[in-house]
Amino acid sequence: MSNCCGGVCGSFGTQFDAARAEGDARQYRTKGPNATTRQLRDGVILAGAGQTLLDIGAGIGAASIELLAAGFATAFTVDASPAYVTVARREAQARGLAGRMTILEGDFLANAATVPAADAVVMDRVICCYPEYRPLLEEALKRGQRLFAYSYPRDRWYVRLVVALENLWRAATGNAFRAVVHSTTAMEELVHAHGFHRTSRTGTLAWRVDVYLRGTT
Repeated sequence: MSNCCGGVCGSFGTQFDAARAEGDARQYRTKGPNATTRQLRDGVILAGAGQTLLDIGAGIGAASIELLAAGFATAFTVDASPAYVTVARREAQARGLAGRMTILEGDFLANAATVPAADAVVMDRVICCYPEYRPLLEEALKRGQRLFAYSYPRDRWYVRLVVALENLWRAATGNAFRAVVHSTTAMEELVHAHGFHRTSRTGTLAWRVDVYLRGTT
């Protein structure tokens, strides 16, 4: 099984390292899910949830843990960062969820053929990690049997400015990872073209959280 897609995994491992994974785990244990994870969870529940979940770019597994607690039976998670996968497996074990979570280490695009479809597919703060949104969205949407939900940076000048400055700092420090702000309109058109309609849109100053159901309104 391939674990990397065109060198993407190397930059993921640098950006999302053990220190960051442990920090995210501590914050989740003490404060609960962050704003986008919480809004994504609530939007999925409001849309009717489901039994099987696919969590792409799952990080420490917070979205999966939240949705399993909300009624999903099983979760299949994928993440390209070895450090985050290690923490996710530990968190699943500690919470008694190891039997309900399948955790795959590797880039979703490189391993898409082996990833099962699910009632609901979620991507929390993931699409901004990919230079091209279309391949990731298309593979994710193919696997959403009923529902698709994701969070992404708002396509606004101030968000683009912050991301550009962060990328400049990464370049100066030798970090190959680059974040990207994709066009909201273009992504929404692609989601609609795959047979989904939006049921909710929430978010923060910097992020949007959209939930879609398959089928027409």
